[in-house]
Amino acid sequence: MKRVITTLAVLLATALAAEAQEVKNIIYLIGDGMGLTSASMMQLENNYEPTIFDYADNVALQKTYSLDNRVTDSAASGTALASGHKTNNTMLGQLPDGTNTESLMELAAAKGKATGIVVTTYLQHATPGAFYAHVPARHEYATISEQLLASDIDIAIGGGMAFFEERYSNNEAARQAIAQSGFTLKESLDSEVCGERILALLADKEIENRRGYLAKATTEAINHLNSCENGFVLMVEGSLIDGMGHGNNAEGQQQEMRDFMEAIEVAVAYAREHADTLVVVTADHETGGLAIISGNADFTLSEQGVAYTWSTTGHSGVMVPIYLYGTGAELINGVMENADLGARLKALIE
Repeated sequence: MKRVITTLAVLLATALAAEAQEVKNIIYLIGDGMGLTSASMMQLENNYEPTIFDYADNVALQKTYSLDNRVTDSAASGTALASGHKTNNTMLGQLPDGTNTESLMELAAAKGKATGIVVTTYLQHATPGAFYAHVPARHEYATISEQLLASDIDIAIGGGMAFFEERYSNNEAARQAIAQSGFTLKESLDSEVCGERILALLADKEIENRRGYLAKATTEAINHLNSCENGFVLMVEGSLIDGMGHGNNAEGQQQEMRDFMEAIEVAVAYAREHADTLVVVTADHETGGLAIISGNADFTLSEQGVAYTWSTTGHSGVMVPIYLYGTGAELINGVMENADLGARLKALIE
């Protein structure tokens, strides 16, 4: 029954897309571990002055469970968001029977569109990997590194040199493999023209404590992809929101959320100037079970402050928000499966 409902949803999305203004570009921003409470926390911290979330043209919700677990991991949820197919936890770009899924990014490349990835973690991590890799276990970093080099991605910005060095024995061999793949290796951000494939490896693994990095990297990726005539698909991940949830660190999550929101602002500003662009902001799951509670249970009193409390150091099974901006925002509505969101985005560029 679930498969029937999903199929009908995709067919409906395809029909609606045909009647709407063409979506040429998709900027897909994923806050790893960002729940609705995370967005609520930032509204509260902003004294309820409007945040970028308040300016969404449309809002929806998605259910995050995987095929084999009511609480997903990032590999299964990333696969659903990237490909429109649910799978088991730990599986990346594959169904339980080993069949490879086609991601939004792979479909875009086949349609002649440019593609890009920007993350604050390593590029071989689960969420970015879901857009180009196909492995039965998310921690097969050597294979994932090979698949990144073999992909059609035009620009990738993040960490991950350590895994290339591990796969190819040392730094020099890793650099040779990257060059032979057709990527130009960069170790800093600078604008390039379409036609040169860029792999910007800015850290061995995660890119930590670089405030403003994500917005700048998003800008650089858009500038690179914008010069390509057929449109583009860009995935941007606020990767370290998740780690702050695992660590039950509210202040740290606020910092990562601010950086992520700055990247959203960059994407939305581009969409406002380019009427053929859809910006989709969501999460792969919620991490930490964050709650915002009153500092005093006596609600007859005036303001008593709030406390940020956590219920787990793992993931939770709650729904997460979808914020939509620009062309096609009206086509994604209601409560849906995470796989439905992935499928609807693919339908927009098919």
